[in-house]
Amino acid sequence: MSNNITEFNEYRAKMNDRILSDDNKIIKRIFNLDTNAFQAGALDVKTKELLGLVASAVLRCDDCVKYHLETAHKSGLTRAEVVEALSIATLVGGTIVIPHLRRAYEFWDELEASEV
Repeated sequence: MSNNITEFNEYRAKMNDRILSDDNKIIKRIFNLDTNAFQAGALDVKTKELLGLVASAVLRCDDCVKYHLETAHKSGLTRAEVVEALSIATLVGGTIVIPHLRRAYEFWDELEASEV
């Protein structure tokens, strides 16, 4: 696995543990809501990940984009599906999304390379 992927996951896990260790009911409920929202329901997990990816790109949250890219990759989404979703995000969000699109492509390339 690439160093960027490993660093992202290690930092995310470390800080999530730190945040949750404060035992704040509101924060714990938000984390739980986020986890449950992306479970299969009327929409399948792949569709929800693409929705999360588009929203994250439009909101310009690089950490969120990385999270949804990795989850999309693990869910079996293809490059074509991810790129189409990112194209919608860029259309909706405008050219200000392009720097985040660059980083998304870079992270997806690293995810694909980590399969080898």
